[in-house]
Amino acid sequence: MAVQHNQPGFTDQSLIRNFCIIAHIDHGKSTVADRILQLSGIVSDREMHDQFLDRMDIEQERGITIKSQAVRVPWIADGKEYTLGMIDTPGHVDFTYEVSRALAACEGAVLLVDATQGIEAQTLSNLYMAIDHDLTIIPVLNKIDLPSAEPDKHAKEIAGLLGCPESDILRVSGKTGEGIRELLDRIVVEVPPPHGDARAPARAMIFDSVYDSYRGIVTYIRMIDGEIKSRQKIRMMGLGTVHDPIELGVISPDMTPTKALGAGEVGYVITGVKDVGQSKVGDTITTEQDPATTALPGYRDPHPMVYAGLFPVDNADFPDLREALDKLKLNDAALIYEPETSVALGFGFRCGFLGLLHMEIVAERLSREFDLDLISTAPNVTYDVTMEDGKVHHVTNPSEFPDGKVKKIVEPVVSADIITPKEFIGSVMELCQDHRGQMGTMEYISEDRVEMHYTMPLAEIVFDFFDQLKSRTKGYASLDYHESGEQSADLVKVDILIQGEKVDAFSAVVHRDKAYAYGVMMTKKLRELIPRQQFEIPIQAAIGSRIIARETIRALRKDVLAKCYGGDITRKRKLLEKQKAGKKRMKMLGRVEVPQEAFIAALSTDDSTDRDTRDKIRAAAKKDS
Repeated sequence: MAVQHNQPGFTDQSLIRNFCIIAHIDHGKSTVADRILQLSGIVSDREMHDQFLDRMDIEQERGITIKSQAVRVPWIADGKEYTLGMIDTPGHVDFTYEVSRALAACEGAVLLVDATQGIEAQTLSNLYMAIDHDLTIIPVLNKIDLPSAEPDKHAKEIAGLLGCPESDILRVSGKTGEGIRELLDRIVVEVPPPHGDARAPARAMIFDSVYDSYRGIVTYIRMIDGEIKSRQKIRMMGLGTVHDPIELGVISPDMTPTKALGAGEVGYVITGVKDVGQSKVGDTITTEQDPATTALPGYRDPHPMVYAGLFPVDNADFPDLREALDKLKLNDAALIYEPETSVALGFGFRCGFLGLLHMEIVAERLSREFDLDLISTAPNVTYDVTMEDGKVHHVTNPSEFPDGKVKKIVEPVVSADIITPKEFIGSVMELCQDHRGQMGTMEYISEDRVEMHYTMPLAEIVFDFFDQLKSRTKGYASLDYHESGEQSADLVKVDILIQGEKVDAFSAVVHRDKAYAYGVMMTKKLRELIPRQQFEIPIQAAIGSRIIARETIRALRKDVLAKCYGGDITRKRKLLEKQKAGKKRMKMLGRVEVPQEAFIAALSTDDSTDRDTRDKIRAAAKKDS
């Protein structure tokens, strides 16, 4: 018999359950979400595909969730129809801010653990966040259908962590659907209904927004108190602006317009406004007719961990890049940017990211969604530099590093939690020591797995630490990190000079012990990438006025003796002396043009990119000559 679904705005608050799915990356959150959608019947088998809620091409290709996705799911239990508000969250440490916003919109959290891998670093991080938000935790073991699954062993780990009996831990398979029905029944029983006041003035929290080319800004909201009706004027309490919404609705799983949204419900509002400054994540929406007096507490502003410059290959695309970043910030509140100018790369933006994957995804989205060709500079962190005269400089870019006598440099540090099998403890300790890590405590979370706590400089983690960690532990280790204050360090700025001129894009702030290695690496790379000229080109790495490394690009030699068939040696010598004098004059006046491809390759960490680019540059130089 067909069931009459609850109508948004008229749903009994006691029948609403809002929950999110949290886990470490690749533990099967999106697969479990797919089975829930199928089992509830809102997505037919014909429409169903893997990662249904992952709407972006990049998410589908990489098999990861980047954006939290909220969806309304009906579920019948004990003869009543409940409305489940489900949010599928990302699992990577770089998207922790997305997870924190999802937790603020829920009363419960499904903690998903892979039965083949057990508890990982990000599992613990997400669990502690959920506990901080005072959410009901439902522990679940996923992937129990796999031959390598060890559910009993990992159930013991989770029970020890949460202090609950092993029998309380559900066992499901997102792939086959086993145990999903029991999970939904458990959510109905254990997750409390929303506790907002349905009769109070309307208050709704903006937890996400997206830009639509045709309809303007689409704002996603979680109703806390009261009710908002369609075509009722609304006020953004933080910005103080008033709008007349053109559509109000829920996502189930596509946008479905409704007449109202009531307390406890999750939905969306379209105001028709196309100015990206008119919607701010964390703001409170109320009605203009009967406004609330106090706004809801917003989210903490995200603090960027990594900075990098984004520059358009063609400087004429600078206004398009500005507009693209404005629109992307609506969809990614953790992105921070400000204009910057580089002598080598022209006009661009200095952008703050939560990590390297976040930086990579933003650059990829700008390229795909806005059709922009970009160069990104090497990632770096911020430093506070105190000079001898007591003046303090906040440095987000190596080019901002002040000249003169430095008294002290302070760098950000993080607390890193590493979970690894016990046989790799030695390799992990050696790696952390190489990256200036200081060991804290070490705890066994099971007989064969250990959690290690380190304090490390952020600059040492953001570049290639994670890759090396996975390499040394055969892929078994997991890493989570969060800010943990600052420390003073012996850091220096390494400049790269080409033909005696500083190229700011290649400058870096590194520890004094690693300055020589960086200088040698960068000069060798550029020697291979910059095409040869008619004159000799010196490439130098310097700390202040002291040269620490040098490579030389040999001059091309034109065969001026080709026309001399035999004849007197003095004729040949005369031509060679003339060429020598000309080369000396050319070297004096010569200016080196560094190809755009060389910048991209020199700033990338992938050697294969270098080789491909080197071949292209040489082919182009040969063609020009």
